[in-house]
This record gives sequence, structure tokens and C-alpha cells, in this order.
Amino acid sequence: MNIATFYALFSTTCFTLVGLWWNVVQKHDDWVCDPAQRRVVGGVYLSFLLPAVMGLFAQVGAGQPQIWRAAFVVLAVVGCACTLRLLSRTRGDGFVARHQAGAGLLYALIAVVGAFPELAGHVGLRPIQAEALMLIALVVLGHALVWRFMVGEGRFVEEEHAAQAR
Repeated sequence: MNIATFYALFSTTCFTLVGLWWNVVQKHDDWVCDPAQRRVVGGVYLSFLLPAVMGLFAQVGAGQPQIWRAAFVVLAVVGCACTLRLLSRTRGDGFVARHQAGAGLLYALIAVVGAFPELAGHVGLRPIQAEALMLIALVVLGHALVWRFMVGEGRFVEEEHAAQAR
């Protein structure tokens, strides 16, 4: 597949996931009333929004790598900071903590490859391909969080409150 085609489809898919997540959240007013719950909901939102925006920059910067590389670094730093902040507040649910730690690591790696693209060559990939693989993994982690959130009906945030109350 052409990398430009991949990023076009990837961004469209991620923006669709953002819209679907908004629809889910609208049906659960209780999720946005509680500040801790709202942070987790926002974290899921960012897990789809940031990769979507990175995909747009990959398309716009196709002829000038410094454009997509700079955007990936900035957006990955934002994603890493937000994810680590959420991770520091998520206690009592190992599943969520592991996924958030994995997302934080992926964001950090995305920023590193954006800043030092020659590192991708060590695994036989072009930098834009290495970034694509990491973005796919990031979205898969986002899906896992959505699944946990939907199946548990937000219970991991309630577990966080219970752990803090102890």
C-alpha cells in the first residue's frame, strides 16, 4: 500500500472513532460529571484524536519530512504528557495502568523517531513506516481501553476512587 493512502485511510478511521466515542459519551452523562471519570473519557478521546491529526500531518508533509516529523514530535509529547498524567491517577486497575503505560511508551517512541528518523533504519523501515506501525499500535491500545471502559461501564475509575479512599 502506498504510505500516503495508508495515512489518508488511517486519519479518516481515527476521526470516525473520535465521533463514535463522542456518541458513546453522550449516552453516559455520569461519565462526564465526575472529574476522574472525565479524565479517563478524555484520555480515550485523545487516543484517537492525536493519531488522526498525526496522520493528517503525514499527508501534508509527504514531500517535506520536516513538517510531519515536527508535528509528530509535538503531538507525541502532548500525548505522552497527558497519558502519564492519567497513569499517575489510575490506581487499582492493572489492565488500564498497563495500557496507559504502553501508550506513554509508544508516544515517547513516536517522538524519538520523529526527532531522530535514522533510528528507523536500524529495523529496516523508513521513518514514516515506523511511525505508522506505532500509530497502529496506539489505536489498538485505545480500542482496548474502550472495550474495558464499555464492558466495565467505567468501573476502573470507581476502583480508583475506592483505592484512594483506603
